[in-house]
Amino acid sequence: MARRLPVYLLLDTSGSMSGEPIEAVKNGVQILVSTLRQDPYALETAYLSVITFDSSAKQLVPLTELSAFQQPSITASGATALGEALSLLASKIETEVIKTTPDVKGDWKPIVFLMTDGSPTDNVRKGIDALKNVKTAIIVACAAGSGADTATLKLITEVVVSLDTADADTIKAFFKWVSASITTGSQKVDQTQKEIGGLDDLPPPPPEVNIVI
Repeated sequence: MARRLPVYLLLDTSGSMSGEPIEAVKNGVQILVSTLRQDPYALETAYLSVITFDSSAKQLVPLTELSAFQQPSITASGATALGEALSLLASKIETEVIKTTPDVKGDWKPIVFLMTDGSPTDNVRKGIDALKNVKTAIIVACAAGSGADTATLKLITEVVVSLDTADADTIKAFFKWVSASITTGSQKVDQTQKEIGGLDDLPPPPPEVNIVI
């Protein structure tokens, strides 16, 4: 089997996301998958998983090849268990991503996109520590709208972006950028045998996506 490029989407499905934002996220995932299916590099290498978090964290889709990916049912309610989501992500990376051994080249390091519109309602420290024990190529955390807690996201990753609003057009622009980033990552591993190392390796974000320094 060719080396896979695992991509994890961590999506906030708390009550504050209900209405337009959650509909935009659902459309965003759909557009992302259909766009990536058109790309021969992504189709060959990218595997996608969806983890959502509200009052608890759930993996709605385990790491799945794009051709077999089925859109999960996503609804918004409850609190924002971001800490639990980070712990779940770490455990799924540990069990789903094939490690390199002296005999076998394992998967590429995962790319993670996290999107949230609020502050965590649980303790994130344990999840952040768990995440430090697994290897990732890049974690991009997106603060959607003015209620998102960028300071906490900065504890998780250096790469934090923000959206001024969580309306449909802005969330759509974010997902288009995520899609372009996965395409770039797939091409990079195929053509150069190197992984995404940081924000500089990704396509420039659109005007709706601001980099948080």
